[in-house]
Amino acid sequence: MIATTEKAEALVKELIVINNDRCEGYKTAAQETKDGDLKPLFDKYSSQSAQFASELKRYISFEEAPEPDETKLSGKVYRAWMEVKAAVTANDRKAILSSCEFGEDVALKTYKDTLEDDDAKEIPGELHSIITNQKSEVQAAHNYVRSLRDNAH
Repeated sequence: MIATTEKAEALVKELIVINNDRCEGYKTAAQETKDGDLKPLFDKYSSQSAQFASELKRYISFEEAPEPDETKLSGKVYRAWMEVKAAVTANDRKAILSSCEFGEDVALKTYKDTLEDDDAKEIPGELHSIITNQKSEVQAAHNYVRSLRDNAH
């Protein structure tokens, strides 16, 4: 663990939880989808989120680290990922991708909010770089999912 302040640790913990949400959402989508091209993509993004959470956990105390099954899964985020399951069940590609895009919107907003938070200045440089890089990868995933959605029939 690299020493961070309590405020910075709270921000990192929020990112771990949103990655847990993202991981579980994509895991559900991968298990349920019938579209052969979407399953590997969803598996990739689920693994990516697990990796992101693991990277971030190194920067907070062991006692404070959320477990992989600790998710936010409340309100809008929960509904978005449950809509993925419903859309997959109905085999509606556009609806699946729309729900995934909404989940990416929430993840991206969490990253942006973290980096723009007043307490972000307390995040050590190395950790700040990791968060910035992860945000870029989430942005790329969001853009890709959106382009697939826009081209879905």
